[in-house]
Amino acid sequence: MSKRQWHRRFSLAKKTGLSALLTAIPLGLSQAPQLAAIPLGLFLLACLGAPFWPHSSFFLPVISRGADGREGIALTFDDGPFPDSTPVLLELLARYRLPATFFVVGERAAAHPELIAAILAQGHTIGNHSFSHDNLLMLRECDRVEADIRQTQEILANLGVRPLFFRPPIGVISPRLVPALASLNLQAMTFSCRIFDRGNRNVHDLAARVMRKIRPGDILLLHDNPPQSEEDMVYWKKELQCLFERLAIEHQIVPLADLIGQPVMLPVDTAGISSVDIQTASENLSPLPRTSIPTTAAATAAVASVAIAAAKPGIAEAVG
Repeated sequence: MSKRQWHRRFSLAKKTGLSALLTAIPLGLSQAPQLAAIPLGLFLLACLGAPFWPHSSFFLPVISRGADGREGIALTFDDGPFPDSTPVLLELLARYRLPATFFVVGERAAAHPELIAAILAQGHTIGNHSFSHDNLLMLRECDRVEADIRQTQEILANLGVRPLFFRPPIGVISPRLVPALASLNLQAMTFSCRIFDRGNRNVHDLAARVMRKIRPGDILLLHDNPPQSEEDMVYWKKELQCLFERLAIEHQIVPLADLIGQPVMLPVDTAGISSVDIQTASENLSPLPRTSIPTTAAATAAVASVAIAAAKPGIAEAVG
């Protein structure tokens, strides 16, 4: 086994645990055996704290910011799609020519396939954000974690796209993700900048809070949730407009794929869909201004548009 293969096979958690054990053994055999509890206790604390540290690759490799030497900023939006908020984001992103990645919830994607098509038609990319956004998903059994993520993959495949990244609900990482992501050939992604907007329940000074924290290389976490009141919705739109205008002027906003140096999603082959299906699906989509997004995402836009007409039976099966 090469050194590189060894590092891939053994996570930081495994290597830390082994080091703690090897340190504890001689301490346990010493004249003060109680000292053996120190390295083991520190390892336990690390295991308890690591899930809540989005930048941590303690249990498995996690991408939380741009690749070395890349100084752009990537925008990501979690929890959608929603009919009340996703079109707002798409309109403003198009106005300021900003690319973004939407980490979508499977059951919401199944309910609103036209919004998935609209996201892709505008040239944005899509990631997997679980099926129902269960905040305790990482505490569930491994089989349930895998089934949840797989269900969302199947729904999105029926819509013409296969995400390559999974972002866990509320950014909590767990060792239970390891077999699930390996089975589904997915990677874990979190973020390096967030403002604790609580799913757009706290949008006060959103633009100013982002601009104070954002740095080159960041993956910014925002949300695609509709604010709870009409007044907050109006305020949120104004904050987004201010934020996007400042980001477009003061920073280089790049596609997530460019920032991390690898694809975020792949198109799914939808061979067999007729030209009538293509025409019907295209007519059902509202035209949206395009942005300068990578070719993979742009190509997927066409695939997703035609997939909508044929997707309903497959989506129903995946949800059921």
